[in-house]
Amino acid sequence: MADRGPGTVGKRAALLVVDIQNDFCPGGALGVPDGDAIIPRVNRATALFTRRGLPVVFTRDWHPRVTKHFKEFGGAWPPHCIQATKGARFHPDLDVPKGSLILSKGMDPEVDSYSGFQAFTERGRDLESALHELGVDELVICGLATDYCVRATALDALRRGMPVRVLRDAIRGVDLKPGDSEMAEKEMRVHGARFSESRGLAKLLPNARSLHDSRHLKAANR
Repeated sequence: MADRGPGTVGKRAALLVVDIQNDFCPGGALGVPDGDAIIPRVNRATALFTRRGLPVVFTRDWHPRVTKHFKEFGGAWPPHCIQATKGARFHPDLDVPKGSLILSKGMDPEVDSYSGFQAFTERGRDLESALHELGVDELVICGLATDYCVRATALDALRRGMPVRVLRDAIRGVDLKPGDSEMAEKEMRVHGARFSESRGLAKLLPNARSLHDSRHLKAANR
């Protein structure tokens, strides 16, 4: 499926930054190869969305010490992103603007939670509700890891009828099996996700003036 041209991202797109945490970056408990290499691109996308007055949302793994997600308790993974530990913090180079919406997932010790749509705010609001409240009409997704949480989040958004654009150069995969990330990208495409490079994002987003005019029009029609 071909990428859409300039001006075709929704007027109220949100940037969704998935799980860029210390434990998922090189040197962490479950480090994604070159996972930290995407951070400068993610930061530029965050700054762009912020300048355009568009929402920026961050998800994070936030596991208890005892959970079926971990190998020790019957799961697939070594301990990682345990609540309130250094490994669970966002990478120090990641820009998280004040007022950004942060949602946590993986708190239930009985459930594997890969999708951002299984994440909640501190007040218990889920991602779908939060996006609806913000009036979001499209998700632009970046982060870690392509073949797990990025994939699961994108597919869940598409199942809910939300248009999705993935920043191809601002994701990285685990690739437990060679080719897992490539397969994940193909699956997202088949289900309707579009892929773009982060450097072309500014041309795809509505400019600040069009957003301002749109909001005034809505206010006038109330």
